[in-house]
Amino acid sequence: MPKVALYDMTGAQIGELDLNEEVFGIKPNEAVLYDFIKMQMANKRVGTSSTKTRAEVRGGGKKPWRQKGTGRARVGSSRNPVWTGGGVTFGPKPRDYSYRLPKKVRRLAMRSALSSKVIENSIVVVDRLVFDEPKTKSMVKTLESLKVSPKTLVVTADGNPNVSKSARNIPGVKPLKVDFINVYDLLKYDTLLITRDAVARVEEVFA
Repeated sequence: MPKVALYDMTGAQIGELDLNEEVFGIKPNEAVLYDFIKMQMANKRVGTSSTKTRAEVRGGGKKPWRQKGTGRARVGSSRNPVWTGGGVTFGPKPRDYSYRLPKKVRRLAMRSALSSKVIENSIVVVDRLVFDEPKTKSMVKTLESLKVSPKTLVVTADGNPNVSKSARNIPGVKPLKVDFINVYDLLKYDTLLITRDAVARVEEVFA
């Protein structure tokens, strides 16, 4: 069973925390992580690019010249895709790029991402993270005391607004409620700073 140090907001170690092996102690599956990131990025695509076909381009209602007798190729419309100003053949149309992986695969990807943080010693568990008021300076002081990376994902159980407002203006730091934790952010940020309550919530959902 993996163990991590448990800190308070001053950076002092106050004990150790046993992590659930099913969530934080598996061998990361790189193929599943790749598939999940690919899905997550595809789901973010807007897919609004659009071109007009020959039927949608304005004009072109009159036949440019008669069918026979001119010696020229037969043409039915000046909005033919071959002509300048004509429609576009096989051009992009608005579409939905999103898709979903099976539930078991999504859960495996999350467990793999969390386990990779433990393997890399990139997870910092703090007993509690509470501020009386939104203050960026207080958050900076806490992060310095905990000696975390400049690129840190801060995960709390309740999404405390004071913590969120104190962290959101710090470059490279992203506050996140545990309900919205995702594989992309776990892999993007070098360090995972997570509260003890949030760890319990993650283990409850993914164990």
